[in-house]
Amino acid sequence: MDKVLKEKIIKDEVYAIIPARSGSRGVKNKNIRCLKGYPLLAYAIAASKLCGEVSRVIVSTDSEYYARIAAYYGAEIPFLRPAEISGDRSTDIEFMEHAIKWLYDNEGKLPEFFLHMRPTYPLRDPQVVAEAVRRMKADESATSLRSAHLASNTPYKWFNMREDGYFKTIRDDITLDDANNPRQAFPDVYIPDGYADMLRTSHIIDKDLVHGDKMIGFVVEDGVDVDAVKDMEFLEYYISDHESRLYDWLSENYKPLEEAGIA
Repeated sequence: MDKVLKEKIIKDEVYAIIPARSGSRGVKNKNIRCLKGYPLLAYAIAASKLCGEVSRVIVSTDSEYYARIAAYYGAEIPFLRPAEISGDRSTDIEFMEHAIKWLYDNEGKLPEFFLHMRPTYPLRDPQVVAEAVRRMKADESATSLRSAHLASNTPYKWFNMREDGYFKTIRDDITLDDANNPRQAFPDVYIPDGYADMLRTSHIIDKDLVHGDKMIGFVVEDGVDVDAVKDMEFLEYYISDHESRLYDWLSENYKPLEEAGIA
C-alpha cells in the first residue's frame, strides 16, 4: 500500500472491524445465524462496544441486508465490501486493505490499531477483549496480536503419508518411536481462534501483511468457533444454562432479529 497513508494514523486510536461476508458453505448465512434470537454478528458488535477500548465499531460486509442488521445492532457500515474480495477464497488482507484505503480516501484518518472480531465466536468476555487491546498497545514492537487456546492433543505425535505408503513424522527431528512418547514430552501447541485479534495499521500499509512476524500470543480458554450446524446446536444448549453478558446486553437494548422488522 502507499506509505503516504501512514501520515493520517491517529496514535492510540482503536477501531473494531467485524468481517461479515454473506456467503457461507458450512452454515448458510452463518454470520447472521441467530443464537437465542440474536444474530452472531450482533454478539461481535456487543463485545466490541462493551470492552470499552474502541472508538468505533465497523462492519465490513458485501450484503445490504447484513448491513441493515449490523446498523440496527449498533455498528457503523461506512462502505460495502466489493464482491471480488468477498468470496470463499478471499483473504483477511484484502478486506483490511479495502477498509484502510476507504477510510483514508473518504475520512482522511486511520486508527493506529484495528480490533479484528469475527462474528463466529459469540461467547466472549468483553474484559478479556479489553485485555487483548491493552496488551497490543503496550508492546510497540509487536506487529499484531492473535488469540489462541492450548491444544489438548499435540501434532508432534501425528504422521504424514509417504508416497510408498509408509508413515513419517511431521518433523525430521522426531523419529517414529519418539512420536509414541507421552504428550507431556512435547512443547505446548496453541490453536488460533476467533476470540480477539489486534492489527497494527502501519504494518499492514508497510508490508501488505496482516500479522507479520512479531505476533503476540494471547492465550484464552477454549471456546466455540462456529463452523458447522452442530456448533450452533451446542451454543444454544450452552447459553441456556450459562450467563452471557453479551446476550443480557442485547436483550436489554435490542429486539431479537425476527422482531426487529429488518427487511
